[in-house]
Amino acid sequence: MFTFVAATLFLGAFLMAVGTIAWMFLLYHDKMIAALQFEPIPHTPVYHVRIRRPRAADAGRVAAVRVPNSVFAA
Repeated sequence: MFTFVAATLFLGAFLMAVGTIAWMFLLYHDKMIAALQFEPIPHTPVYHVRIRRPRAADAGRVAAVRVPNSVFAA
């Protein structure tokens, strides 16, 4: 008897789930098709260009002395 009740409940839940899936599919079928066929409107790309202008060296600051790389190659 327990097996019969459990099988009936399981079958009822399964049929309810299948019915819900089928009902949602029928209800939203047109929206799903529209979403699959949607093509976004192309727009011109926006390029963010960063212009870097290094400042001139201050006359009051002491500039570091540049040493050629060949000096360290020994």
